[in-house]
Amino acid sequence: MRLFAAITPPAGALAELEALAAPLRPAWPALRWTRQDAWHVTLAFLGEVDESFLPDLSTRLERAAHRHPSLELSIGGSGAFSAAARARVLWAGIHGDQRALAALAASAAAAARRAGAAPPDEGRRYRPHLTLARCKEPADVRPLVQALGGFAGAAWPATEIHLIRSHLGARPWYESVGNWPLRA
Repeated sequence: MRLFAAITPPAGALAELEALAAPLRPAWPALRWTRQDAWHVTLAFLGEVDESFLPDLSTRLERAAHRHPSLELSIGGSGAFSAAARARVLWAGIHGDQRALAALAASAAAAARRAGAAPPDEGRRYRPHLTLARCKEPADVRPLVQALGGFAGAAWPATEIHLIRSHLGARPWYESVGNWPLRA
C-alpha cells in the first residue's frame, strides 16, 4: 500500500484557498489540479509499504505525535517546484512555527524508518506545502504563483497527524488509515 503521514487542514481553511483557486483553473486546463478533498500537508512520504508493517508503524507514529505539541498553522503564499518558470508542481505555502513543523516531520520519518518503512526521500530538506496542481511537462506557472502569492488564510490549530493511503488511478483518492493527536 502507498502511504504518507500528513496534517490535514480544516475545511474552513481549505474553503478559503478554494475560493481563490477555483476561478483560476479554467485558464489552465493542461494542469492536473488537485481536488480540495485531497489537500494535505505531507510530513513524510513513505511510498509502497507492506501491510505487515502497519501495526508497528501505527504504534511508532502515535508515539511521535505525542512528543510534539499542537501547532498553529495557516495557508499562505504560493510557489512551484522546481521553479515557477519550469514547474512540475504548483503549491500553496504553510506558515507557522517552521522549526516545530520540521521536527514533527522528522519524527514521522524516523517512526517510519524504525518500523521498517523508510521514507524514500528521507534526508531531503523539508518544505511544507499544499499541492494545488501538477504538470506532466514543465510549465511556466509564474502568473499563477503571482495570482496566489498574496493569499493569507486564517490560522488554524493542527492537533493531529494522519497516516493516509493513496489509491492511484484516473481519479486518485485518499483513505485515512489512522490518526493520532499531538500533545495538547
